[in-house]
Amino acid sequence: MQNSSYVILSYKVKHNYDITEFLNSYRLLLQKTADIIWDNIEWIEKRQKNYYMVREGEKRIRKCYYVKRLIPMIPKSREFKRNLRNTLLEKWSYASHYVDSAIKVAYSIINSWRKNYLKGRRKRSKPIVKRKFVRVKETLYVYRGSKIRITVKPRKLYLEFDLSKTWFKRRVNGCDLGELILKENELIITFKKNSQKGSCERIGWDLNKCSVDGFSPKCGWIKIDLRHLYHIHRVHEISRKKAQSKASKKHTLKSIVSNHGKREKNRAKDFVHKLTTQLAKIFPKVEHGFEDLEKRGMYNRRKKHNRDVAKQNWKMIIQYMSYKSKVKLVNPENTSSTCPMCGDRMLKLRKGQVVKCKKCGLVLDRQLCGAINIYLKMCGFPQSPSTFYRLVSRPLTRLMKKRKGALMRTLGGVTTNGGKDDDMLPMNPRGELSLMNPKAYIGLPIPM
Repeated sequence: MQNSSYVILSYKVKHNYDITEFLNSYRLLLQKTADIIWDNIEWIEKRQKNYYMVREGEKRIRKCYYVKRLIPMIPKSREFKRNLRNTLLEKWSYASHYVDSAIKVAYSIINSWRKNYLKGRRKRSKPIVKRKFVRVKETLYVYRGSKIRITVKPRKLYLEFDLSKTWFKRRVNGCDLGELILKENELIITFKKNSQKGSCERIGWDLNKCSVDGFSPKCGWIKIDLRHLYHIHRVHEISRKKAQSKASKKHTLKSIVSNHGKREKNRAKDFVHKLTTQLAKIFPKVEHGFEDLEKRGMYNRRKKHNRDVAKQNWKMIIQYMSYKSKVKLVNPENTSSTCPMCGDRMLKLRKGQVVKCKKCGLVLDRQLCGAINIYLKMCGFPQSPSTFYRLVSRPLTRLMKKRKGALMRTLGGVTTNGGKDDDMLPMNPRGELSLMNPKAYIGLPIPM
């Protein structure tokens, strides 16, 4: 964790200013900026490899073929940006710093399009700005006391917002004010909150269908139940299916179908908000590691599997967690199928719930294996026996001794009548780690 790291907090404030004309002018300015950048893109033809799998008997062979593809090169020179700014200032009647804001936003839009275009998710078509908003730079407002004054036209038009009576006033004491986003009926305010300097604890989280499994040497195996979130999507899926069958015969019932989608989205958002808030409270000053998952690469020919993947809220969990605590994304490739001790391939047992290394014989729960590998990736450690013993096996042994000692103290230090005392721990520090019970946290608003 770097010393200059910080957490972003955002809040909304309603307003009654008539700024429709200003928002329309900024949207046209932003579209004009994107058009000029788009017209100056240089398209370079490159040769690219595309891979595919061919089955020959029991083996699968990887083959490739070459295709020619146009790669966009976005102009980013200082001279181009200077000429672009001068061109946009010619017919702009508001504060000149909004032109700099529009250039920054337009470049972010074009860069996002380019990234998705290279992945095959976007076509060779120009992005179009549809939403009405204004990104207010730090040079366009003054924050004194509890009041924000935004400059629209210098010495002519200003917008003032009083934050002294807002509900989040105490939460942002000592925070620095960041950029503002002005909309038609509200102002989105961002604050920068410095996090603790120096090193911090890390937890690697494995996102699954009905659970979130975490691992850290201090806490061990952490399991969070997501069956209620899956139940929300499943209930609304059944209700929406019934409403769609009725709406196909009676068109006046189409609004009921859309209402099911809105309720499902709102209930899922509420659950994820409470989940991430409680995680931030239970694990304060912790860096959370998640997989950078993409649903597009998970779909296959099975209809049930595709629907289960579509129901997941992995991106929402990462997004809400990112502004409540520090988050780091890691590559999700082979996190559940790689041995965390030797780095070899893991074989699936018990219908994929348990995995076993074919080289060193390590047996682990599949979700725990993924959480350990995510933790090792976010810390930058390789899969080796010494690393596994130092970060996984030895800390878990200490945790099991503490839990067993607390249980013995509860029972008075003796076994119950008819029972047998087992001094063997459920894991071997030499590497043969067996399945241990995770530490499940149960909160008040949601079951975890």
